[in-house]
Amino acid sequence: MSNSKVVFVTGVSSGIGRVAAEQFTRRGCTVFGSVRDLRKTQPIPGVELVEMDVRDESSVQRAVQSIIGKAKRIDVLVNNAGGTMLGAVEETSVAEAQTLFDTNVFGALRTSQAVLPHMREQRAGHIVNVSSVLGFLPAPYMGLYSASKHALEGMSETLDHEVRHFGIRVVLVEPSYTKTNLDLNAPEVASKISAYDQDRDLASRAIVKSVQKAPGPEAVAATIVEAAFERWQMRRTPKGEASLLSKLRRFMPAGPVDASLRKTFGLS
Repeated sequence: MSNSKVVFVTGVSSGIGRVAAEQFTRRGCTVFGSVRDLRKTQPIPGVELVEMDVRDESSVQRAVQSIIGKAKRIDVLVNNAGGTMLGAVEETSVAEAQTLFDTNVFGALRTSQAVLPHMREQRAGHIVNVSSVLGFLPAPYMGLYSASKHALEGMSETLDHEVRHFGIRVVLVEPSYTKTNLDLNAPEVASKISAYDQDRDLASRAIVKSVQKAPGPEAVAATIVEAAFERWQMRRTPKGEASLLSKLRRFMPAGPVDASLRKTFGLS
């Protein structure tokens, strides 16, 4: 291996993760990307694919050890693998919520815990956790997804305080709607309650409309690369809607923010 930075990106089969991996290679990095099934994944030029399921502890440990065996180090970990779900909080079963958290929160935890001993030993490293504007905003009918991103943000901020004296920093990237299959094909809760049908349908159509007119993953991927290599900043929002929403949440009164959010989701 060369002396280039070694980057490990989870969830590179498509969307933000795939484009981020490509952008890291263009920076001259040695890039590894995780996918759940190598047989179903198209190769990415310059990226070595590693089979890994973030929900499986032994799978994560094997993947990280494989990368260390080949590259001897991991300089940047990008926790990008994630899932989403559409449905009212009351409709969402505990099992469905646990599955979502197992990927979005515990998946990032497993991978970070597997990589951190190596980063501590080398006294350097960056962990970039891909969150969402829903990590600081609510979202009707995406309550458990929003909750998982709120949890990821709390864990990330705390972890940064704990590991910075080892030369390691943790960063959050908070994109808004991005045109990827993740949001366009969001799974819905299994057991629906008819009382929510009208508003759920309005919210679902609003989400699809927003995703269809959203920019592609390139800007989010560029923000991930910036977060890995530029001056540390706890939160980074890609330019555009995500950056605007961050400012509105921080500086506008709660009432107007609440009203604007309901309007966005088509709710009365």
